[in-house]
Amino acid sequence: MLYLLNEDAGKEHLHVKGEDFKYLIKVRRHRVGDLLQLRKKKDIDILYAYQLCEISGREALLTLQSSQQKSVKALKELHIGWCVIDNKSIEKVLASLNEIGVQKISFIYCERSQKNFKPDIKRFERIIEASNQQCGRTELMQFDFVKNIDTFISANPDTKVFDFTDKTLGCESDFTTVLIGCEGGFSSKEKSRLASQEVFRLNTPMILRSESAALAVAAKILL
Repeated sequence: MLYLLNEDAGKEHLHVKGEDFKYLIKVRRHRVGDLLQLRKKKDIDILYAYQLCEISGREALLTLQSSQQKSVKALKELHIGWCVIDNKSIEKVLASLNEIGVQKISFIYCERSQKNFKPDIKRFERIIEASNQQCGRTELMQFDFVKNIDTFISANPDTKVFDFTDKTLGCESDFTTVLIGCEGGFSSKEKSRLASQEVFRLNTPMILRSESAALAVAAKILL
């Protein structure tokens, strides 16, 4: 853990209780005298250094030692338009996408998306907060819904499309928005709508799952 999110961060004296106490003392096994780093979501770019001064019962007392402006963000930006898939599949790769530096994910109900899948944005946000505390990132990934591919392309006309094609994504490629289909790919109607967009594939003979494609493309562009 590189820092702990706590909405009281910044106060001279901080009493840590509940889940934060369990994590710091029971899981991380911090002891009196240890220096801890904290941030709060409202001003997440400010890093606070606290000393653990006292542990009593189910509460720990921290004393502020210093504060500094320190942001940790990806060097590039990437916005993924992602046709809706099972939440469980998204959750498996979400922390990794966050560590790589994906800025935003827009979830889109494509024709082959199963309509009973509804992205759990609140849960995704909790996963991102936990991931940020582990990897040090201070930018919170953004999420939104877009009703269909037409709407997404209209709002993001420079979108590149991951699909079956002869063109492979090269190491020199650099773009900021990509559209990734769900399991089964795009329908014939959607392919026609996307005919004017630049389409690419990755240099592999294997068929990638939607979540594998999201990870691979993000790593290729951002790292």
